[in-house]
Amino acid sequence: MSVERFSNETGPAAARIMARCAELRAISADPNAYERLYLTPQHCAAAERIIGWMADAGLAARMDAAGNVIGRLEAPDSKAPALLLASHFDTVRDAGAYDGQLGVITAIETVAALSRSGAKLPFPIEVHAYADEEGTRFYTMLLGSGFVSGLEGPETLIKSDAEGVSIAEAMRRFGLDPGRVGEARRKPGEFRAYLEVHIEQGPVLEAEDLAVGTVTGIAGQIRGTVRVTGLAGHAGTVPMPMRRDALAGAAAAILAVEAVGRSDPDLVATIGEIKAEPGASNVIAGAVQLTLDLRSTDDAKRGAALTEIRMRLADIASERNLAVELVVASDTPAVDCDPKLIAAIDAASQTIQGRSIHLVSGAGHDAIALGRLCPVGMIFVRCKGGVSHNPAESITEADAGAGFAILTRTALSLIEQA
Repeated sequence: MSVERFSNETGPAAARIMARCAELRAISADPNAYERLYLTPQHCAAAERIIGWMADAGLAARMDAAGNVIGRLEAPDSKAPALLLASHFDTVRDAGAYDGQLGVITAIETVAALSRSGAKLPFPIEVHAYADEEGTRFYTMLLGSGFVSGLEGPETLIKSDAEGVSIAEAMRRFGLDPGRVGEARRKPGEFRAYLEVHIEQGPVLEAEDLAVGTVTGIAGQIRGTVRVTGLAGHAGTVPMPMRRDALAGAAAAILAVEAVGRSDPDLVATIGEIKAEPGASNVIAGAVQLTLDLRSTDDAKRGAALTEIRMRLADIASERNLAVELVVASDTPAVDCDPKLIAAIDAASQTIQGRSIHLVSGAGHDAIALGRLCPVGMIFVRCKGGVSHNPAESITEADAGAGFAILTRTALSLIEQA
């Protein structure tokens, strides 16, 4: 692809990226808030839209056994390890319009540009749109890419959502066969490299007045639940010293988790959801379930923090005559990005915006799972105010174009080096 042709591609590609993000934003379970969860009708509708866009870009597209959308552009040497461009298209609840889907749509635009250029590919290119990265429904992150990489297997299918529906049952209702989920798995050696575009979800690029940054590493993450069990009772008749109040115990647990998170600048610890039972204003709570999210770029520190949290919860249980159980749903290690991919992204960034900047991601990404199969690299795009997982999530068309330009130049450099 010539430099002139490439420059002419960026503006139209950026406009399509923004328009298609808006199209996916409209596929939501809630008309007043953006929500698209794994194995729901909205997942199906978005997947169909993405398959159409992939086909328009020249990709052979399909849904795999886990519900991911997989597109492939063949090369003369179809057995050569493929270049993989990917991100996810599920959301958190009350989400923004760019987290995940920006990377999917940008990847499709990059392949479309390469197809139009007539460039001779020395290897195939695949675009993956992962159906579950956030873990919002089943409390386990990276299910889509996890089934592809082997991070998750058939044993995961027993996990359930808040209504008690297992992943296996949700797959059956969706039209997938849970007995075939292993068919989604890919093998080491099938991919030469993984590249992902994603919004930064932080304020550094905005502060540096840069559109794009190069990711050097991704924090590891533990997801789990804490269940506090006491004894429900009448709010007016049970004396305070005799109470086994699960909600009061949960409050202590939340503060304990926060204290551990504050104990080291390399740690963050979050309780994001609370569900109290029976949930009546005149009844002492008999049981409470909390979600736990614990992250660090240092796996040893994250493991030590989990041990400390368990000890503090045990103390709370003993002091308040409660039962407290912490169950880990997923534990994903920290991942370093590949030095050669970092260098390629840096070179593209210097061409497009004059300089490069290195960032570490505190957020989890599908690159964590794919790091089991091949070297990974990530490109962050500036988001207004560093706001993410929020309806206020915002990027500019110019920055979307920069992300496309840098991804495409990075892919071209890998093609030229092959």
